[in-house]
Amino acid sequence: MSESSLSLRRRRASRGREDARPPREGAAAREQPADGPRATSRQTGDKRRRVGDKRDRILKAAVKVFARSGFHATRVSEVAKAAGVADGTIYLYFESKEELLFSLFEDRVSKLLAFMRDELPKKPDAPARLRAIIDMQLGLLEGERDLAEVITVILRQSTRLMKEFAAPHFNAYLDAIAKIIADGQATGAFRQDVSPHLAARAIFGALDGITLTWALGRAEQGALGRAAGQLADVLLRGLAP
Repeated sequence: MSESSLSLRRRRASRGREDARPPREGAAAREQPADGPRATSRQTGDKRRRVGDKRDRILKAAVKVFARSGFHATRVSEVAKAAGVADGTIYLYFESKEELLFSLFEDRVSKLLAFMRDELPKKPDAPARLRAIIDMQLGLLEGERDLAEVITVILRQSTRLMKEFAAPHFNAYLDAIAKIIADGQATGAFRQDVSPHLAARAIFGALDGITLTWALGRAEQGALGRAAGQLADVLLRGLAP
């Protein structure tokens, strides 16, 4: 074998060994996407925020359309147009018009129940907790005339929605109020001759009636806040032993 042939074979073998070596850390790092997993995490977070923003936009548009047209006359295409999305986009978030309406109700009730779970235990006694519930329920709707009308009037236009979906949430809310009444009776803060569940239904009825007349009337700014204080005073005097 000639010397030139031997040199050529050696050079080829040397290149093969270099190709078989793993890449250096620096080279591997340069080949990875910028920021690696952190970039992916940020992209996922951004996507979730966009999804949440679009869903909220649809719900806000639905409030206005339901309040203007009523449940039965409202078309999904009207909600889509008000939200600035395609008709089919609505169905990516809500299966039907009924689910869209229920989501508006569920959102407010969920906030009330979360408040009861997280904030009421911080109150010193049952009367303070009952006053806080009244303030919270009416306060959630202050300045939200269309939403108040949807929850107090439009929601009742769907019997199926009320029976199958709203009733369990109503019952959970009433049970929470009844527990406060029972706790107040146990400590002597409230009179003993009143059924806790009857009192809870009376309290909800008063709150619902105040919201309804406010929404269908002038919806004066600050009126619900003033009504909350007056209603709490009346109820607490009536429950006093």
